[in-house]
Parts: sequence; structure tokens; C-alpha cells
Amino acid sequence: QVQLVESGGGLVQAGGSLRLSCVASGGTFSAYTMGWFRQAPGEEREFVAAVRASGGGGRTYYADSAKGRFTISRDNARNTVYLQMNSLKLEDTAVYYCAAGVPILSALHTSQGYRHWGQGTQVTVSS
Repeated sequence: QVQLVESGGGLVQAGGSLRLSCVASGGTFSAYTMGWFRQAPGEEREFVAAVRASGGGGRTYYADSAKGRFTISRDNARNTVYLQMNSLKLEDTAVYYCAAGVPILSALHTSQGYRHWGQGTQVTVSS
């Protein structure tokens, strides 16, 4: 069973930056596509970014809201995936979840494409 533990959330002013980390254990990290999702109060969970396994070329994917501001990366030696978030906006406030799975391309942006989830880390952006 893969376990995922997120860290790095917190309170930041608009325009600031945060780096989220997610450490995986209990599985073959390098074989998984790793994703970041977020959920704001009263909203559905939404896709933020994903990075394919090395065997899939390590390609990265981003939601439109994240393009140009967020960067996802992975360190297979450390079993860790990161989400660097810059130029944060009020609307980025949410609980951010790390996920692992082997989604086909059409499911990569969906929660259903991922089998394993972390418990989330809160990101709050203030004005």
C-alpha cells in the first residue's frame, strides 16, 4: 500500500511563493504518475498538475490556472514530488492533495485516475 504525506502548506500573502512536498512510501515511486489536486471549501476537488513516471518520459501537465505559475517536479531517489507555487493568488487557497496512480491520458486530470492519496496540506493566500 502506497502512503503519501504532504508538507509545505501554510499562510502566504498574495504574490508570494510556497513549495509543497509529498513523500511516498510502500510502493515503487518511480513507476507512478504523481499528481497534485486541490479542493477549496464548497468546491469539488480539481486537478492542478501531474508528472508522468520516468518510463513515460516524465512529462508534465498543468491545469490552465497553474500554467506559468506552478511547477511540478519529482525526485525518484527521494520518493518525493514537489509543487513549486509562485505568484500565488487568493483563489489558490485550498487543501492541496498529492496523488499516485497510473492513469491513462484521458484520466490524468481526474481524481478517478489515481489510486493513492495523501491527507492534504492547507494553503491559504491572504491579501
